[in-house]
Amino acid sequence: MFVLAFVPSLATAAEPSLVEWTQQRVEAVLVKPLAKREGRSFSRSRPPPHESRVRVTQTTLSRDAQGRDFVPFAVDVRFGPGDWQLNDVVGCAYRESGNLFVYVGNVYYPAALLLGKKVEPVSGACQAPATRS
Repeated sequence: MFVLAFVPSLATAAEPSLVEWTQQRVEAVLVKPLAKREGRSFSRSRPPPHESRVRVTQTTLSRDAQGRDFVPFAVDVRFGPGDWQLNDVVGCAYRESGNLFVYVGNVYYPAALLLGKKVEPVSGACQAPATRS
């Protein structure tokens, strides 16, 4: 029984890291649905990117004014063999709820905005309170 106390839990070993969780969440909720949506219509807007990648821009959790933990991310795109266009989409993922928010204009919206949904900006989303020095 004493030996079992030193065996790492399989449940925690199987959980993805914060970076992996964020990348998987952004891929599933935003990048893949956005690629599917962009690829099926003809329009004069920019063509869909050939490649997208999710970058987690901070490897630790931040906390907003309501005490909710979030992780900032960026989606970079490439339209051909050239360089990556950084920060095509910037936002954050909330760890507990899994909600994603994207920065458009000067405010954060639910990520559903990029998928064509009518949503309102969310005050205080993805913003850690200013620290006093």
